[in-house]
Amino acid sequence: MSLPKLLLHFEGAAVLIGSVALYTQYGGSWWLSLPLLLAIGLIWIAHIGMDRMMGYGLKYPTQFKDTHFSRV
Repeated sequence: MSLPKLLLHFEGAAVLIGSVALYTQYGGSWWLSLPLLLAIGLIWIAHIGMDRMMGYGLKYPTQFKDTHFSRV
């Protein structure tokens, strides 16, 4: 693993640990975070469904309008 990639992993771990520590220190409710994560996940899934219903798909690197469905 290259040094920049390793540093990015450590940075991500530090951000995660720091944010969880602050959330706990300021009395954040873990039960509240679980319904919030569930709500965000369901909204994201609905957004994906809407995009696919409209014919938008995963983008190919060739051009923004190239998707796995067709060319938009």
